[in-house]
Amino acid sequence: MTSSAAPDILRIAVAQLNPIVGDIAGNLAKAREARADAARHGADLVLYTELFLAGYPPEDLVLKPAFLAACERAALEFAADTADGGPGVIVGVPLKRKSGVHNAVIVADAGKVVAERYKIDLPNYGEFDEKRVFQAGPDMPGPVSFRGVRLGIPICEDIWGELGVCETLAESGAEILLVPNGSPYYRGKVDVRQQVVIRQVIESGLPLLYANMLGGQDELIFDGASFAIGADRTLAFQMSQFEEAVVVTTWKRGQRATAAEYGSDEVWTCVDGPMSKIPVNEEADYRACMLGLRDYVNKNGFKNVVLGLSGGIDSAICAALAVDALGEERLRAVMMPYRYTSKDSLADAEACARALGCRYDIVPIFEPVEGFSHALTQLFEGTKEGITEENLQSRARGTILMAISNKFGSMVVTTGNKSEMSVGYATLYGDMNGGFNPIKDLYKMQVYALSAWRNTTVPPGALGPSGEVIPQNIIDKAPSAELRPDQTDQDSLPPYPVLDDILECLVENEMGVDAIVARGHDRETVHRVEHMLYIAEYKRRQAAPGVKITKKNFGRDRRYPITNRFRDRS
Repeated sequence: MTSSAAPDILRIAVAQLNPIVGDIAGNLAKAREARADAARHGADLVLYTELFLAGYPPEDLVLKPAFLAACERAALEFAADTADGGPGVIVGVPLKRKSGVHNAVIVADAGKVVAERYKIDLPNYGEFDEKRVFQAGPDMPGPVSFRGVRLGIPICEDIWGELGVCETLAESGAEILLVPNGSPYYRGKVDVRQQVVIRQVIESGLPLLYANMLGGQDELIFDGASFAIGADRTLAFQMSQFEEAVVVTTWKRGQRATAAEYGSDEVWTCVDGPMSKIPVNEEADYRACMLGLRDYVNKNGFKNVVLGLSGGIDSAICAALAVDALGEERLRAVMMPYRYTSKDSLADAEACARALGCRYDIVPIFEPVEGFSHALTQLFEGTKEGITEENLQSRARGTILMAISNKFGSMVVTTGNKSEMSVGYATLYGDMNGGFNPIKDLYKMQVYALSAWRNTTVPPGALGPSGEVIPQNIIDKAPSAELRPDQTDQDSLPPYPVLDDILECLVENEMGVDAIVARGHDRETVHRVEHMLYIAEYKRRQAAPGVKITKKNFGRDRRYPITNRFRDRS
């Protein structure tokens, strides 16, 4: 119900939900359920996240007129729902107008759309390329009058850039800022968001409510963690991270405690809202990987998954993630031994599977490898055995996993870490086979850290067991691909602590060789790692997608040419 009298209390529900890109009917149903829940708790208004009805990011779906039409129909249906006298809604939806196709929100109340607002600042960096499919709003947005309260509704990037959207809204009479977001996770992102919001609160003098989406979408993880910063620049409420939630927050109009330097003595203050603890470090990264794997498997309709369990650290943590994300009954682990597989690896793989409670099969690869070798005898006559023969082992394993996938409809989980993916220490069409890689953006030393952490902690929402799920021997022993006698990774690579630091400098920070050497690294080693990084680009282009954890993952964030002769030798 609308009222001409300005209220002193406003109950705003934040719908931190997990939409599916393209599932417009499903997203609308989810939005309706959240509104009904908010209504039961006395909400006046429900704030949804960026492009909620479409799912985010919709990418080139936005170029399809049928998709845009379906999204707008859903928005109008939802607007009509508000005729029931319950809460109004602010919901994200792409809209095609004379000014172009916009990343937009509708504000609906009393059965109709009362306002539309369009995103002004379109991000076009890192994982974002919105300028490809959207046009910026033609004008700076003004406040929206909702039941006597003037709401400013900037959309996501509008508060990150330098266009002064929040300040303009304040100058135009906005009383509170409500921001729908699709902000992906990377390590430490919660603190970054809060600093961005505090800056806008300082500039505008207004409280700001930041509603963030939840869920995995391909390689992006949206972690929720919605919050608000009050006009006094303190944290007003904090919702949980990596969990769906609909929370009603209560806001009260009152007098500013300080002199009115912003043109008004009145200010809205949050007097009731959650204060959840936000996980950090290994817990945050592990839960991001778990959420990404769960959503990729479930949203794409896979009943279960299969992976090669080698007795090494990477496949072990992927197995733990799969059981935590999906449950023990949805993982099939397969050990594929060859003549170089150690007794320790056989014992460790079995112990890991047993600890996790998942199905465990052993499929020896002696016969297929020998068959390939025999078939190639004539072609390879007069040559020495080497990496080609080693790769036959990996490719035999990849073929077996894909056969299991084809036969039983199981998605293959890829198990290569970022260190390996960086330098090409992986076999194309072998261990790189698969549909999704939950540790693709974790360096080797981070894999060790997460494994040790998981052995002591069961994260919230995990379906796996407590206790040691990754045998200590797997963590302690020297890593090896076991493709030749007495092989270790360090035969081919610098020690992982050294390698990971050099790679982080090259990939995340785009540092020059001189600057990396100044950190204490050997110049020849840096040159070698840089070279391996560049020549492995063709492999990465063919790799499975995986969870984004760092500021610059291999995929949307880093787009280097495959054909590239540049080397930093200045």
